Amino acid sequence: MSNTLSQTNPHHDIVISSRVRIARNLENYAFPHLLTADKSTDLLRKVQQAVESFSHSTGNRYQYVALSQLDPVERQTFVEDHVISPALAGNPDKGAFFIDELRQNIIMVNEEDHLRIQCVLKGLQLADAWGKADLLDDYLGRQLPYAFDETFGYLTACPTNLGTGVRFSVMLHLPALTMLGYTNGLIHATGQLGFAVRGVFGEGSDYMGNLYQISNQVTLGIQEPEMISDLEDVILQVIQKERMARKNLLDKQKVDVEDRICRSLGILKYARRLTRKEAMQYLSDLKLGITLGTVTFCTLDELQDLIELIQPANLQKYYGKLLRESERDFRRAEIIRRKLSEGGVKDVNE
Repeated sequence: MSNTLSQTNPHHDIVISSRVRIARNLENYAFPHLLTADKSTDLLRKVQQAVESFSHSTGNRYQYVALSQLDPVERQTFVEDHVISPALAGNPDKGAFFIDELRQNIIMVNEEDHLRIQCVLKGLQLADAWGKADLLDDYLGRQLPYAFDETFGYLTACPTNLGTGVRFSVMLHLPALTMLGYTNGLIHATGQLGFAVRGVFGEGSDYMGNLYQISNQVTLGIQEPEMISDLEDVILQVIQKERMARKNLLDKQKVDVEDRICRSLGILKYARRLTRKEAMQYLSDLKLGITLGTVTFCTLDELQDLIELIQPANLQKYYGKLLRESERDFRRAEIIRRKLSEGGVKDVNE
């Protein structure tokens, strides 16, 4: 990672990304799960016109993707790339999305709500992500009649999203806290403060690769700047605890930690089969090794790209064919060996 990026994102070794998601529904339309095919087509036409108008006014072009035109693997690749949600991917008959050229702004249509407007940026950039999503939301709101109530705010399919309809989340890499067994306490403590901790692909997903998403749970009776401030305060505390945990590992368990990193590197360099869970754990160890100065032959961004590439659908897309699970495990190990070799594998520092 460049020095410039490190300076603009001082927490790049821990924070993967920041996301803003805005839930909106249109007046005079049933929620997506009750929407007829004709009404769904009509709603999508109106949204498409509004997005095209926004694109023309800003010069930021948006690609329209109808899920019905994608096969299951293609739909899942967008989930693995954090472009769309698993819920939208599971609704190919009515679902669609728009994505801008930078792959930062996404508009999901007919997920749980009519619109899920989201912005995803690298690092800890909640305020910037909010600014981009809010601009898009304001424009669409002038073109489309949002369902709104003076008492409950924006009306949503799930009552927990009433009010602003906005959720902020931050993806974190917390290997040291996980190794020291502190994550259960973290999940409990953040829950008491009104925040949720989820896995790498959101609600119901596993905490693979020591990746955790922390997001706000309350959207009613609180404004967005306060949400951002409250979540950033929590995130900065978690970052501080992770840094202290890493220092503790170096001070008290240096040989054990370096041995673990070296073993993970050895497995990744020579294994012939790797499950997704195994690969993500070993790559997480290498990411920790980079931040501790033990691994020097690749960057955090390169390993994050590799983590995304070895997900099941992306793996099949890369090889251009459907693969059984055992074949995916074989190909996953193959591509990791190849990528590490292409990067010029060197021994870790002594």
